[in-house]
Amino acid sequence: MELRRRLTRTPADRVACKIEGMITKLDFVAIPSQDGERSRRFYGETLGLRPDDHGQFEYWAGETCLGIWEPERLGMAFAPQKNGHLALHVDDVAAARTDLEAKGVTFAGDTLDTGVCHMAFFTDPDGNDLMLHHRYAPYG
Repeated sequence: MELRRRLTRTPADRVACKIEGMITKLDFVAIPSQDGERSRRFYGETLGLRPDDHGQFEYWAGETCLGIWEPERLGMAFAPQKNGHLALHVDDVAAARTDLEAKGVTFAGDTLDTGVCHMAFFTDPDGNDLMLHHRYAPYG
């Protein structure tokens, strides 16, 4: 069966297979801002993310780089990222939420327990959607 599939692929299928292996990872997530310095303070001081050693407007959440940029400086309209919450992993959502609330972060609603994970939704100063997230159920 597998041999038959390989033999009957069209030229377009063969091109798609080559392209499929072209993307190997996510390099960074762009965080749009109207005030890069304010965003640097939020992601660095408020959230406590690790700053990049080489990029003034880049912060690390685990292995994912968040790159702050100002679209208006490039002649583009600013629009916050909505409904695509970055799920920021924490060991304890309730404790992290309490800590951020003490720093002035406002959350949208109560912490959600899905039966698999806890999530607490908030935004950065530019209105980009974020969440605190902790999966407590095993994978699989």
